[in-house]
Amino acid sequence: MTEVVHYAADRAIATVTLDSPTNRNALSARLVGELRERLAAATADQSVRAVVLSHTGSVFCAGADLKEQRAEGGPGQGTRRMLELLRAIVELPKPVIARVDGAVRAGGLGIVGACDIALAGPNASFAFTEVRLGLAPALISLTTLGRMTERAASRYYLTGETFRADVAAATGLVSAAVEDLDAELATLTDALWACSPQGLAETKRITTRRLLAAFADGGADMQTLSARLFASDEAREGMLAFLEKRPPRWAQ
Repeated sequence: MTEVVHYAADRAIATVTLDSPTNRNALSARLVGELRERLAAATADQSVRAVVLSHTGSVFCAGADLKEQRAEGGPGQGTRRMLELLRAIVELPKPVIARVDGAVRAGGLGIVGACDIALAGPNASFAFTEVRLGLAPALISLTTLGRMTERAASRYYLTGETFRADVAAATGLVSAAVEDLDAELATLTDALWACSPQGLAETKRITTRRLLAAFADGGADMQTLSARLFASDEAREGMLAFLEKRPPRWAQ
């Protein structure tokens, strides 16, 4: 089978690319599994100083694979995979840079939040869509609440509104909104290339202490909440409406 997550390394930078356009880079078991394998490869490669997480197509990540969750008979496996993936990004002993130039929805925002640096291009857009499906941004709160201002998190968590890169930068969700992603990325990777592996690893431990504390304090609770909401009648209606491309009953 053709891989859905690619890996390449050059000049001490590993590039990991999500490439599953048929389901908008949704977090299927296969995509998450391959992504974790690529992150492990970057960790093991002593020549790699940093990781760039990129994507093909017009969508960075659409969040949970709703069709697969139904096929798996429930949300338990999917929510566990998501929790483990987010923690793996935060714990990876090398900086991870998100290169975003497409739509980011729901769980995809959790991945952006887990990255150490996030650059958003002119085609990027963001939305915490969970609330419109009868869900809550439970797991992804672990990596986004600490990044965003409280007021911004309240607004965009509660409304599910779509917002652009400049707003994402102003709220703290991304590091910068830029017109030329590749030029800004080159500046960043050149800077990281000049840094020592030990210095990067130990500095990342410092910058991720609060994120890791959030996982330790609330990870299990958020996974339980997420699984419970996914299994609820209201969420079933919300997800079915989404798949059928119609408004859910509460929006009619």
